[in-house]
Amino acid sequence: QLQFVESGGGLVQPGGSLRLSCAVSGFALDKYAIGWFRQAPGKEREGVSCISSRITNGGTDYAGPVKGRFTISRDTAGTTVWLQMNSVNPEDTGHYYCAALVGLQICPFISQMWRYPEVWGQGTLVTVSS
Repeated sequence: QLQFVESGGGLVQPGGSLRLSCAVSGFALDKYAIGWFRQAPGKEREGVSCISSRITNGGTDYAGPVKGRFTISRDTAGTTVWLQMNSVNPEDTGHYYCAALVGLQICPFISQMWRYPEVWGQGTLVTVSS
């Protein structure tokens, strides 16, 4: 059974850093690519980053606005996925979620990530403000 628990959010100043964690169960990291999503106030949920499943080459991808600032990674045990957020700006504010891209082992186009999750965690709130 897929389950995700996100943590690590909080208030951070522009230009600062934050690392989000996603505890993954149900062997999701072995079976599926995992994505980080965010939902800003008043906006739809969007894909931010993706990492391919553990049995693949572990390729990663990022949405344009976060490329070069965010880094997705996972532990060797296959239980945790992180999102390192550097040089944050107010546009990064929102609830962040991780989810399995069910049916996919390789990351899709970031714009298509929304099609695949079936289970969501409670999310973690990131607020970028001075």
